[in-house]
Amino acid sequence: MAVKVLVVDDSGFFRRRVSEILSADPNIQVVGTATNGKEAIDQALALKPDVITMDYEMPMMDGITAVRHIMQRCPTPVLMFSSLTHEGARVTLDALDAGAVDFLPKNFEDISRNPEKVKQLLCEKILSISRSNRRANTYSAPAPVAAPAPTPAPLSVSSYGSNAPARPAPAPIPARTHAPASSSPVPKRKAYKLVAIGTSTGGPVALQRVLTQLPANFPAPIVLIQHMPAAFTKAFAERLDKLCRISVKEAEDGDILRPGLALLAPGGKQMMIDGRGAVKILPGDERLNYKPCVDITFGSAAKSYGDKVLAVVLTGMGADGREGARLLKQGGSSIWAQDEASCVIYGMPMAIVKAELADAVYGLDDIGKHLVEACI
Repeated sequence: MAVKVLVVDDSGFFRRRVSEILSADPNIQVVGTATNGKEAIDQALALKPDVITMDYEMPMMDGITAVRHIMQRCPTPVLMFSSLTHEGARVTLDALDAGAVDFLPKNFEDISRNPEKVKQLLCEKILSISRSNRRANTYSAPAPVAAPAPTPAPLSVSSYGSNAPARPAPAPIPARTHAPASSSPVPKRKAYKLVAIGTSTGGPVALQRVLTQLPANFPAPIVLIQHMPAAFTKAFAERLDKLCRISVKEAEDGDILRPGLALLAPGGKQMMIDGRGAVKILPGDERLNYKPCVDITFGSAAKSYGDKVLAVVLTGMGADGREGARLLKQGGSSIWAQDEASCVIYGMPMAIVKAELADAVYGLDDIGKHLVEACI
């Protein structure tokens, strides 16, 4: 049965072009269009699409407000279109917090100049998120959360230790409905030298839920690999830094791993770690599908830290992270996977589980507290 799609955009050109691209795929049916957020809600209720594509900036009601209402009234996977700017990144992250599943850059030039590539990417996204886990992506309390005021010099990496001022407690994240937690045992404590977390679709919200559970004195350095465009990772790191008690920053070449600091791999590039605890940022290799790539970072951690790595694979499409986890496992490190019930897309964690690499499988809301139990 074809995936039913509702296309929402105030641009007539964009609505027509997206509809044409999707309608050309025999597995997709465009069942309606809307020009603003209010129409989107009405159409979602009337047509019950499997997926909604949503613009942000529209008259009468913007896309984020529409997403919140849709998640309350008829939870449906939403694919956001966003601009490749810092502000566009911030807006997209707000939309993901509101309940959107994934996003694509909105680039009119690509649509006109490279239609085949755009068509393939868009259709793949639609088909993938149509199978997303709505239970993991539905708020039970959808009101927006106000972030605490930023602390001075939030991206500083020089203020760690017992004399560092306490960071504010993170703002609560609205609880999501989810299945009961996995039955994997409580982890044993170990002196890990590194926690490495890889994720893709659904990852921005998942990382926020995990990292906001960590205390400011979390003893292990953390590296984060999230599939995300270059324009987005700085804004995402800034957002996490404001919400978490640990510090978070976009990684730069030469950064040194420190306890209580999470370094986010920059979009469009690759992040590796050496035995001295230094981060190396390399250009994105066009031969690799993912930039950043979880396998690359996990592999370098395996070489540099042996059995002292705790790697976590969260929600996401595909199997990135599996081969890097295999190297870590061969060196004696520990691998955790997010459980199917709490994943938006059970792809990357499923690849870990099917390869029999997972030492434990946990629900999303348990991962943060288990990280504390394992490392402190």
